[in-house]
Amino acid sequence: MARGKKYREALKKYNPDQAYELQKAVDIVKDVKYASFDETVEVHVSLKLAKSQSVRDTVVLPHQFRGEKKILVFCKEDRVKEALDAGAAYAGADEYIEKVKGGWLDFDVAVATPDMMKDVGRLGMVLGRKGLMPNPKTGTVSADIAAAVNELKKGRVEFRADKTGVIHLAVGKVSMDSDKIAENIKTFLAEMMRKKPADAKADFVRSVSVNSTMGPGVWVSYRAGE
Repeated sequence: MARGKKYREALKKYNPDQAYELQKAVDIVKDVKYASFDETVEVHVSLKLAKSQSVRDTVVLPHQFRGEKKILVFCKEDRVKEALDAGAAYAGADEYIEKVKGGWLDFDVAVATPDMMKDVGRLGMVLGRKGLMPNPKTGTVSADIAAAVNELKKGRVEFRADKTGVIHLAVGKVSMDSDKIAENIKTFLAEMMRKKPADAKADFVRSVSVNSTMGPGVWVSYRAGE
């Protein structure tokens, strides 16, 4: 794949074959950025997973970097006020189910109480394609509406390994302090290791790298437990 001149120039500022300590790797990502906008910093982790294994969970990153999320809560009428008071942008049952059926998707994340999932499940074709279907594994199906909404507003994000065993996660902006980006990555990696399958190999982390949206990747020298 042919790369542009700015990309090639960025590669000259560090050794792309070397793995760096996390803080140094983040510093390099910030140093080699060349886009005119505030690029997102991403971490990519390649895992050794058998076909029967998966890694999926949520984590609250200590340093937020995105705007406030619009949260839709699917709940019965008697719990609408509770959801709105907790900070949800929208809350309700049939009205919002019909709106979503009609193509309305003016929200960033959907939460549902367990008693609503029978009805919400019928929205799978719409919400599933957008990655918005409430799921108990990600804490978006919960009887405790306030707790679920509060966690999402704090910046809870989902991570999951794709079919090739790689997790991709946005962890900051290049305009952020390096130590804050590094702390977000450490928090994510620690949570990821807690979700390591019991029968996974000891060296189940193949590699870790970080990069900005447009910039080249930087290998991270990562050892479990750091």
